[in-house]
Amino acid sequence: MVVLIVASQKELSRIWARHLERLGHPVTIVHSQQAAVAYLRLRTVDVIVLDLTLDGGSAFAVADYASYRRPDAKVVFVTNTTFFSDGSIFKHIPNAAAIVQEKTPPNDLAAIVEYHGRAV
Repeated sequence: MVVLIVASQKELSRIWARHLERLGHPVTIVHSQQAAVAYLRLRTVDVIVLDLTLDGGSAFAVADYASYRRPDAKVVFVTNTTFFSDGSIFKHIPNAAAIVQEKTPPNDLAAIVEYHGRAV
């Protein structure tokens, strides 16, 4: 299972990546919409861990591009807000698999990613 992490916080994204790598999954980290789209243009991924409040662009643009270019890729959104806590994100983003709080323990996030990656 190949994982792409698109997140603004570099240290936090490295922590998430280490937990996923310990489970044997190759992980690439990028920090902007532009870098994520460039990566998805050329490479296949199974799961995208996507910071909903991405500083370097729009998380929705990344998810939208992924649904077009990599329709089988599942998107696990991570957020530090309560916006979309009603689950409405699943109505807007067809490849959304989960939305979790940024405070979620990294091993729990890794388990969620692994679960959704197996469904691909």
